[in-house]
Amino acid sequence: MLRLWGKIIKNNRLIKHDEVTIAENIEYQEQLKKCITELCYRLDIQKPYWLPHNLDEYNNIRKTSFNQDNFIEEIDFDKFEIIELES
Repeated sequence: MLRLWGKIIKNNRLIKHDEVTIAENIEYQEQLKKCITELCYRLDIQKPYWLPHNLDEYNNIRKTSFNQDNFIEEIDFDKFEIIELES
């Protein structure tokens, strides 16, 4: 089971947030993809691209943040942060 908390931050303020849990019996990477896809849908944002520093940060501390560099289209927030929560 994977629980992921997503936050939209603008001007150092939490604008929107939501939590997603995936309990399917699938590989961890697939659970992570499903969680991020669902969070982006719920928060009404496009899915970000993972850059090498995002991957390193997430693998080390189970959280990372995405800024304009991770999105193709212009975003109206400063960052989208994901944090893996204890199950």
